[in-house]
Amino acid sequence: MSQINVEQEKCKLDGICAAVCPMNIIELKEGSPVPKLMAGVEELCIKCGHCVAVCPHGALSLDEMKSEDCPPVRVELALGSEQAEHFLRSRRSIRNYSDKTVEREKLAKLIDMAHYAQTGTNSQQVHWLVINSKEKLHDLAGIVIDMLRHLIKEGHPMAKAYRLDRSIAAWEAGRDPVLRGAPVLVVTHAPKGYALAQVDSSVALTFLDLAAPTLGLGSCWAGFFMMAAAQWPPLQQALSLPNGHACSGAMMVGYPTYRYQRLPLRKDAAISWRE
Repeated sequence: MSQINVEQEKCKLDGICAAVCPMNIIELKEGSPVPKLMAGVEELCIKCGHCVAVCPHGALSLDEMKSEDCPPVRVELALGSEQAEHFLRSRRSIRNYSDKTVEREKLAKLIDMAHYAQTGTNSQQVHWLVINSKEKLHDLAGIVIDMLRHLIKEGHPMAKAYRLDRSIAAWEAGRDPVLRGAPVLVVTHAPKGYALAQVDSSVALTFLDLAAPTLGLGSCWAGFFMMAAAQWPPLQQALSLPNGHACSGAMMVGYPTYRYQRLPLRKDAAISWRE
């Protein structure tokens, strides 16, 4: 249960907090000195902090979120449209990693930035597992290769569609087509019963993917690994996630070997307009 606290001397009764509340549970009654939660709906508050963040006067806090503890938005740090476009277009999926060890502090900073990603009803049920042992990652990649061999043996449609024989050949030649020799794998997991686990994890890992270059790192979605984690019992056992949790995403992380020099082209966006 939550409660909002308003400093009456700061509040201007502008009603902005009530307007942005996603649960529509803040009201400003005529004659009331401050906005309040509607009676009997305190349990509906999802503690998203919208009301705290939007108040221009710093008048409002939640029991669990004081206004003074929330850093102000710094307008001077905002990206312009040209900067944002360049930032997004220059992002690359990194599949060549240097042997340099990624510092634990830097990985913690990266995840700290990524975990501010939005989640369904602010449930924040995404958990993080960081595997930064090359030996362990090689073993996990080998388990995924076993699954690919199984798909080929069973004549699964994916075997031909994804040319899994080439992946097996690369592995047998000493190359890693699963985790690309990355020094770190970041795995997200969530309770199996949480319906939005995949969505929330995808958003969080996208935040991580976009934030990685700002720390000098590169990243890439671990598609084969994610597929195996969803259906291959040997990998599920090796991951040893908390009881009742399932893998909901995975991303390779490391220092890139190469620096990209240009922004490659893409097809025009396929847009349908309905006005």
